[in-house]
Amino acid sequence: MGVEDQVHVLVVTMAWQGHINPMLKLAKRLVSKGVHVTIATTEGTRYLATQKPNIPTSFTTAENTTVRTPQISLEFFSDGLDLEFDRLKYFDSYIESLETIGYINLSNLIQDFTNDGKKFSCIISNPFMPWVPKIATKYGIPCAVLWIQACTVYSIYYHYFKNPNSFPTLISPHDQFIELPGMPKLQVKDFPSFILPSCSHPIQKLVSSFIQNLDEVKWVLGNSFDELEEEVIKSMASLHPICPIGPLVSSSLLGQEESINGSVDMWIPEDSCIEWLDKKPPSSVVYISFGSVASFSQKQIDNIAMGLKNSNRPFLWVIKPPENTGGELSYDFLKETEGRGLVVAWCPQEKVLMHQAVACFITHCGWNSTLETMVAGVPVIAYPDWTDQPTVAKLVTSMFNVGVRLEVENGVASSEEIERCIMEVTDGPEAAKIQKRALELKEAAKKAVADGGSSDANIDQFIREFIEK
Repeated sequence: MGVEDQVHVLVVTMAWQGHINPMLKLAKRLVSKGVHVTIATTEGTRYLATQKPNIPTSFTTAENTTVRTPQISLEFFSDGLDLEFDRLKYFDSYIESLETIGYINLSNLIQDFTNDGKKFSCIISNPFMPWVPKIATKYGIPCAVLWIQACTVYSIYYHYFKNPNSFPTLISPHDQFIELPGMPKLQVKDFPSFILPSCSHPIQKLVSSFIQNLDEVKWVLGNSFDELEEEVIKSMASLHPICPIGPLVSSSLLGQEESINGSVDMWIPEDSCIEWLDKKPPSSVVYISFGSVASFSQKQIDNIAMGLKNSNRPFLWVIKPPENTGGELSYDFLKETEGRGLVVAWCPQEKVLMHQAVACFITHCGWNSTLETMVAGVPVIAYPDWTDQPTVAKLVTSMFNVGVRLEVENGVASSEEIERCIMEVTDGPEAAKIQKRALELKEAAKKAVADGGSSDANIDQFIREFIEK
């Protein structure tokens, strides 16, 4: 009996774009290995699927592919809240309902599969749903977690939540340093915001719960690759290992053919921006995007606009509507940069990063965007906000050496600083070195996921181990 006839994996994810993307890409990687995959997420995604025709409910193999598994299927369970409920605004209520009502409904979904004679060989969970491993234990199913941030961030959280007294007070952003295994010296400003005393966000409790209950998790899979975070990965081997199986990006970004069709985009990308890029010179365009969640103040937006204007470079700026962003672009700026700049609400980011016209990326340093940028070989200008982003900004500039970090005051970068950093990564004395390093990491990422590469070997080993269990 072939693997495809006996192995069925359940992937459980939060219904956020930045969480769904790596989970879906992992599912596609598993399918390419002959594993059946069901993705379970909350009803909110199904609601979006009815609103946007580009969200499928199943994923089929592409033509001329050797993959034998017919599809990835989607299943939905209720988090106990109305579809119109504002989950970001009332996040505490959302998390509480997800952990109670969502727990019951996901458990019932698994029971329904069991009653139909279908057995899951493994459950792969999102790390911000620390109650899912308890369900896996209840049904006697081996459990893995896909850590969707950098392995370095996983290590920081592990050391902090296992032994918080070993950390300094984490108040002053500049005066204190801490050294952790496999990392450069970190200042307070480099730490994930969820371990800072000023943070009271519910996600802090979710991360702590995840770390404290790691005994229920057999495998922690990392969306990274050995060659990128080698020392940190080695340092975790004797604690609770993290197994890198990334970068989890589209096959096209890796120079491979896509074997599984389908994506889940909660915003419809504006493909017209690719036609716009086609008309721009190579390595000329500044690309700006801050992901699907981040909101910027009017001052931050105004300063970015002025820095772009003064740089005299063409730019492509992804900026959500004012009600989602926190600010808006002025009419004068749009008029003065007409033709030189393009502003869109959402774009096909991987296609943009692959385009030869793109010179650099001003990013909040979300891990998905950072990986996509490195695989595309594009230099970075880091403008982190919260969660893991300050740590990723430190990695980008001090370990990966593929970009620069904006200096900020009270969280805001000046227009002069933005203009300076654009010049530094495109025309400055270090620009050639940054571009060379970006291209080196691009090749290393491709080798990691190619047949026999480090990440490819790790995912093969993972499949062998849960089959044996």
